[in-house]
Amino acid sequence: MNTRSLVYILLSAILFGISPPVAKILVRNIPPVALAGFLYLGAFLGLFLFWAIKRSLGAERKVYLRKQDIPWLGGAIIAGGVLAPILLMKGLSLISGFAASLLLNLESVATALIAFMIFKEHAGKRFWAALISMSLGGVLLSWDFGSGQFNILGSAMVVLAMLFWGLDNNLTSMISDRDPIFIAMSKGLAGGLISLGIAASLGVSLAFSAKIIVTLLFGAFSYGLSLVFFIMALQGLGAARAGAFFSLAPFVGAAVSVLILGEWMGWVMLPATLLMIAGAMLMVSENHEHEHRHARVMHEHYHRHDDGHHTHEHSAGIEGYHIHAHLHEEVVHSHPHCPDTHHRHCH
Repeated sequence: MNTRSLVYILLSAILFGISPPVAKILVRNIPPVALAGFLYLGAFLGLFLFWAIKRSLGAERKVYLRKQDIPWLGGAIIAGGVLAPILLMKGLSLISGFAASLLLNLESVATALIAFMIFKEHAGKRFWAALISMSLGGVLLSWDFGSGQFNILGSAMVVLAMLFWGLDNNLTSMISDRDPIFIAMSKGLAGGLISLGIAASLGVSLAFSAKIIVTLLFGAFSYGLSLVFFIMALQGLGAARAGAFFSLAPFVGAAVSVLILGEWMGWVMLPATLLMIAGAMLMVSENHEHEHRHARVMHEHYHRHDDGHHTHEHSAGIEGYHIHAHLHEEVVHSHPHCPDTHHRHCH
């Protein structure tokens, strides 16, 4: 498995994991739709600053987004940049940050389920066991300790947000070999402006204040950098496995919720947490290996020469990630693999 991609996905998970408990605090003073918009706009501003600094240092990355990539990007923006964050913020206003954090685990299930049903990625027995375990955990997390009953509406909104982020992950995986900074900036800008436009049409005040500045800064780190790391991980792991490793995020959020919010959900906390941990471990431990064929293809994307699929030579020694048009000859072999950029075959 690609070690660099694994590091990327873990960093992405940690940065995003702290977002639910912090957003739980912010949503007390900022309406959910506006909060979603400011978080994504903050992501764009942070990424734009990063891009501008790289450009001033002469290290600008070229954007190789093609015309046929636009539908994938557009769908990802609507699903993951607009609908999912609005639903999550609304759900956070109804349930605890601890419950919302653990429900983030369902994003990995949604990602893998959509990858399996629509994009024909492989899903083994461990995935289906994880689906059952996490679904049971999700039911327990809808329990409202204060009222002594299940809060179905709040949990349903968070679950629906996870479905849209699962769709976003699969759509983004189709263009994951393009410039991740550009993709993340596009999501942040479009998602932020659309959400803020919706908030303004609903009569929400968008007056600039200190709390807005804090929200923008938080969005730059928790959403912006997390998006970039996730997109970079997709190329080496594929949508389903990247989603599985991303399941660390909910446990980071749950721990932070207990520490900074002092939340207690009663008896459901222990079994719900154990079910979510079991589901995450089942997905992460899944192994997939069989004989498969790579067709002969000429294409262009970021790559390095130690991944087993790029053995071509250069006139001058080149190390690390680089981009140029290169040829892959047809090959049939067997090895453990993920449904990444080079392994989107049918089963």
